[in-house]
Amino acid sequence: MPSRQLNVISHCAKSPWFSRTWSEDALYGEYADRLVLLSMGNDTVEEYWKLRKSAGLFDVPERPVEIRGQDAVGFLNRVFTRPLDKLRVGRGSYGLLCHQGGGLVCDGILFKLAEDHFWYVHADADVYLWLVAHAQDYKVEINDPRSWVLQVQGPESMAVLANACDGGAPEDFRYFDVFQGQMGGQAVLVSRTGWSAELGFEVYNMEADVDGPALWDHLIAAGADFDMTGCSQLSMNIRRIEGGILNYRTDMDWNTTPYDMGLGQFVDLDSHDFIGRDALRNAVREPRFGGFKCEDRQLRYGSSVMSNGKSVGRVTAYEISPYLKCGVGFVLFDSAQAMNSDGLTVSDRDGNDCPMELVELPFYDAEKNIPRGLEPVDGQVE
Repeated sequence: MPSRQLNVISHCAKSPWFSRTWSEDALYGEYADRLVLLSMGNDTVEEYWKLRKSAGLFDVPERPVEIRGQDAVGFLNRVFTRPLDKLRVGRGSYGLLCHQGGGLVCDGILFKLAEDHFWYVHADADVYLWLVAHAQDYKVEINDPRSWVLQVQGPESMAVLANACDGGAPEDFRYFDVFQGQMGGQAVLVSRTGWSAELGFEVYNMEADVDGPALWDHLIAAGADFDMTGCSQLSMNIRRIEGGILNYRTDMDWNTTPYDMGLGQFVDLDSHDFIGRDALRNAVREPRFGGFKCEDRQLRYGSSVMSNGKSVGRVTAYEISPYLKCGVGFVLFDSAQAMNSDGLTVSDRDGNDCPMELVELPFYDAEKNIPRGLEPVDGQVE
């Protein structure tokens, strides 16, 4: 195994189910100081179709942080770009954190577990320290629950959930719902969310001393009727690009505003005062981020997007879609005006120019019917 792989494995925190996903063929990376399983050494396209047609079990590295106390709602209204007063217990909401300059600190999903108890499951950023730094005037506690997450994603995922929950799954478990329950006798938090734009759910251990191998085996057994197996991030990455799901640090970062990324609908400038509001009032509102299609070439992340010999942006994500049978990716332009540039191209790995076509995100299923368990209007699994 290459020395870099050994270094990553040795110094990053490993998931409780690491023993079930480890192999000499596996490929790992770093994410939020955790080990992320990029590939189990299997065929990525086969895993992609398992995700699209049945179900896969994914070991993913996102971190939750816990916020609780009598001032929890007021505090969260101060740090999030949308107010949380109307969020109901047992529901989740996509939430953005901005700094005083209007740029993005992080994104994630905020779950309301009780009137004064929340979990924010976030991307690769030090959200814990950010929240602690801004909590001094509020009666709240910020904690690391030391929880890890597994995702079951795919059209058979709700049937897997019914098998996996001790006593069965809730009858009415809607998109972005969350509940606390038991799987194989272990306490878990389950949310109907995911990073794949497919129907699915996520499982978080509620006890720090979780028996990780037992929980993994329990879920695999629950999915046995659907040939569910462990899958890895590379196959999910194709699907999240198709679904228009952004990744913090690669697609957006500290220097991009919500408006840059086309996320203005998650900002409410009028109803409450939040960190970054003044800067966002004066920010450019037009997005400078979009999706593109191209021939199924091999492209590098970070490659310059060119127009008439001038660089106007860069590729932030790219994969070849087995479903759309072409290359699909994201591009962050230098400005909103640059999105109107003519003759956009990017160099492939062989140094040849590859023409690009800008497209609306997501690439299909614009109404997000698939993760809601509904028939997609514009995208069918073949």
